[in-house]
Amino acid sequence: LKIRISTREKKMLSSAAARLGLRLPLPSPLFETQLLSRSSSLFSLFTSFPLTSSSSSSSLRFLASKPHRLQHSAAFKINAMAKREISFKDEEVATSADLHFEPPLKVVEYPDPRLRAKNKRIDTFDDNLKKLVDEMFDVMYKTDGIGLSAPQVGVNVQLMVFNPAGERGEGEEIVLINPRVNKYSQKITLFEEGCLSFPKIYGNVQRPESVKIDARDITGARFTVSLSGLPARVFQHEFDHLQGILFFERMTDQVLDTIRVDLQALEKKYEENTGLPSPEKIETRKGKRAAVGFGNK
Repeated sequence: LKIRISTREKKMLSSAAARLGLRLPLPSPLFETQLLSRSSSLFSLFTSFPLTSSSSSSSLRFLASKPHRLQHSAAFKINAMAKREISFKDEEVATSADLHFEPPLKVVEYPDPRLRAKNKRIDTFDDNLKKLVDEMFDVMYKTDGIGLSAPQVGVNVQLMVFNPAGERGEGEEIVLINPRVNKYSQKITLFEEGCLSFPKIYGNVQRPESVKIDARDITGARFTVSLSGLPARVFQHEFDHLQGILFFERMTDQVLDTIRVDLQALEKKYEENTGLPSPEKIETRKGKRAAVGFGNK
């Protein structure tokens, strides 16, 4: 996932912060996590107001005081607790071959069929998995992303990594394996999203403001975690990837029309680079994903 923010939106946030007795550093698109976490009203405003198109390609980043790779974060309202039983019935388990990769990893771009392939459940938690996670974070930071799923680097397993700070050594690195949505809020927010598999393409997407999920961590331990605001949006974007769903399928027809030419350009690029016909074309796409939610239709 990638996001950007315009000058107009920075001014809106600054004005809201002033009313709440907070101060934002206007010269920079970097906003301190501590400021946002001090006011749920400001955080709610940031995650809910509709974004407009912007020529800026920079990712919005949050700064936290210390980097760490945990499931806990007061600033991002992430709370984890042990959970013993999570059901994974009728799912194919990833083999060592499925988890094999050759560094350095590269981002897979639309319409590569690996973005639509079935992603297998992970049952082996070893050094190879840790290396894969490290490589994914490396790719994510180098491409200015704040979230990345395994299929986006050509590894079709149920794994995602993200760091809302978007900077190595800052914020919180979150690893979710075999995630499942437990529940999600009825409140919906609109936000402009980008995707590393869709270079320089952005569009407004509606998603639930908060989610509660079951998952495993890098050691295989099961837990339940609640996410809200930006982390919830990052999770939902990456979770869609694990279901073979791409972010433009969550857009309204009006928004989709604004990026249709860009999608066609990626389809043409794929054909030129591979010598193969595009495995899918936006003009012949059948059916439509739910505008909001976690289902396939």
